[in-house]
Amino acid sequence: MQLRSGMRLCVTNRRRRRCAIDRLVLWNIDLTLLDVGRVSREAYADAFRRVTGRPLAALPQLAGRSDTEIFFESLYLNDVPTGQDETADSELLARYCWELETAFAMRQDEILQQGRLLPGARAALMATAALPGVVQTVLTGTIKPNAACKLRAFGLDRLFDLEIGGYGSDAYPRGSLLLMSKGRATEKYGTPITEDSAVYIADAVRDIEAAGIGGARCIAVGTGRSTVAELRDAGADLVLPDLSDTDQVISAIDRLTRVPAGR
Repeated sequence: MQLRSGMRLCVTNRRRRRCAIDRLVLWNIDLTLLDVGRVSREAYADAFRRVTGRPLAALPQLAGRSDTEIFFESLYLNDVPTGQDETADSELLARYCWELETAFAMRQDEILQQGRLLPGARAALMATAALPGVVQTVLTGTIKPNAACKLRAFGLDRLFDLEIGGYGSDAYPRGSLLLMSKGRATEKYGTPITEDSAVYIADAVRDIEAAGIGGARCIAVGTGRSTVAELRDAGADLVLPDLSDTDQVISAIDRLTRVPAGR
């Protein structure tokens, strides 16, 4: 059976078995790998209107926020009352996530036409996929279907194991999502993923804080709203202007996730 380059799938008797991986590389998506801000804003407005019956007149800051946070802050900014209890709010959020997924699916072509990959993103992902013992996933504020939609538009989805990622559809802080993703990787692949074998690549100060909470190294890139100086002050293990120097990116990932001999 021939597999596409970068894929780590082991197939035996029509069943997937665990592959030998001992390093986890997590990527933020928006403003780290790609920029689809215009399409995102249109999709948010469409989903918000369908759920609330009102136009989205004021949109909160998107950088570093999950889709769940964006929705509830949008309700506040646009004077839309939330439900009477936690159950009602959960139902409202579920409806919004469904509408947001639909809005993105309708804009699949626009993502490619109006969005763009950031410098060096494709080369960095492909080179990382070739590193021994590495599996890649995402840790993003985007809900899972839309994360896959964004990556698929640029032909990047095949480079990730999206089953073990962390997404904005889960109402947890990003640090907790990172812990959950490490746990999923450990369970799926059979090798414990520790702080020394996981690295998160992202663009916001909040992402660096999440890496510290979730137990991972952090490579920050200055392609988002946070400045290089802010990223350094927040304690990233390494700060790069962008992903355009593939050798530098891969060298950093390899160094930060190097596991002890004999593991």
